[in-house]
Amino acid sequence: MTDQPPTAPHAEHVVDTSPTGAEITSTECPQCGAQVAGLNGRYACGICGWVNHWSQGHGDLPTAEQDPDYPGPDAPRPTALRRRRS
Repeated sequence: MTDQPPTAPHAEHVVDTSPTGAEITSTECPQCGAQVAGLNGRYACGICGWVNHWSQGHGDLPTAEQDPDYPGPDAPRPTALRRRRS
């Protein structure tokens, strides 16, 4: 027995979309049976709201430093949005 959550059934490779190794994958939603597509084995069903656990993807998630939009460690933190008073 493992500590890993159950995987989505019948996952299959569909399209290799970039040189970074990102791939669009698809599977059947285990909750409602709808066909769902995801990125690198990470899925969310738009019909019933089911999502698989992030650890069930086909590879590790990138770090913040690997994000092309990462501003760097010394960048100012964004300010919180303020509610408008009516």
